Amino acid sequence: MNDLEKFLATVSFQKVDRYPYWELGIWGQTYDRWLQEGLSEEELRGDWFRGEPKFAKLDKRDFIPLNLEPIPGFEEKVISEDDRYLVFRDKWGRIRRALKEGEAHGTRASMDTYIDFYVKDRESFREFKKHFDPYDPRRYPENWEMLRRKWKIGDYPLYLTENCGFGGLYWNLRNMMGTVRLSIAFYKMPDLIHEILDFMVEFFMKATEKALREVEVDAFIFNEDFACKGGPLISPKIFRDFFLPRYEEIIKYLRRHGVKVIELDSDGNTEPLIPLMIEAGVNAHWPLEATSDMDPVKIRRKYGEKLALYGGIDKRALANGRKAIEREVYGKIAPMIELGGYIPTVDHTIPPDVPLKNFLLLRFEA
Repeated sequence: MNDLEKFLATVSFQKVDRYPYWELGIWGQTYDRWLQEGLSEEELRGDWFRGEPKFAKLDKRDFIPLNLEPIPGFEEKVISEDDRYLVFRDKWGRIRRALKEGEAHGTRASMDTYIDFYVKDRESFREFKKHFDPYDPRRYPENWEMLRRKWKIGDYPLYLTENCGFGGLYWNLRNMMGTVRLSIAFYKMPDLIHEILDFMVEFFMKATEKALREVEVDAFIFNEDFACKGGPLISPKIFRDFFLPRYEEIIKYLRRHGVKVIELDSDGNTEPLIPLMIEAGVNAHWPLEATSDMDPVKIRRKYGEKLALYGGIDKRALANGRKAIEREVYGKIAPMIELGGYIPTVDHTIPPDVPLKNFLLLRFEA
């Protein structure tokens, strides 16, 4: 079976010669550590989602590099800087404070602190949406025709956007308003939230229609990150009232264009929202964060073949050696492969406390 056949059969709970070999990536600090532990740049470099690092022997995927972010976006500028922190405005108009110490290959040692967000009311949103012209030619790569020819003969899964290339509906709301203001706005400004969501659905469809018309696309990811360790950041009622109708609209649009796999990516514990994901038409969920009790075996037993699952391998176990890794393999991967509809990966990008030898143990020996 080629990489595309394996992927589609796995997600459809059909028999495969083996499950797809995927991983989500590593921190920049992990990159430096593994170079020190013996890998060469040639072996380690590349996009993990696309299966490019040679040493890991991953299967190939590809992603259409549409630019669905603000264009031209707000002027990015430094507001203040000292020895430890950089405060700046990004192209979304957000004010952020970044820790400078420990940064490696674009990965900061700590997540940025978000100080302010651009959208505060209807007036600021109407100014903001001027950056979302779906027909701006910069949304498509300059080598579009060459890429089309390449994808036409590809035997691997092709995704409509890069991972996080569009994000998701909650994701975009959060980028505009921030978690706190958004959480209040669902109750204090519901009409504005409905207006923004309707605009983003229309923008997404208009911006992607050319790609879906000209290329055979296999999958799409809603990147949401709308949960934390204790549960979702929104209630099932909020999801049903604000998001479910728009999910259904987007998914019907994608299905009409032949997209077979609809994935939802969110860290944290999303369990209260899984029935609504299934109702909307999502057919795969990842990365199943272990520290948030997202056990793939438990979720499979509850939902059966209604939802394919990827991930769930505890990144903390990789730092703890052979016995911890084997517990993950025999407690999760082995039973899930028997049950089907599962692609094992670490439950997020691999942090720098993981030695190279432990990843190699997971990937090739355990």
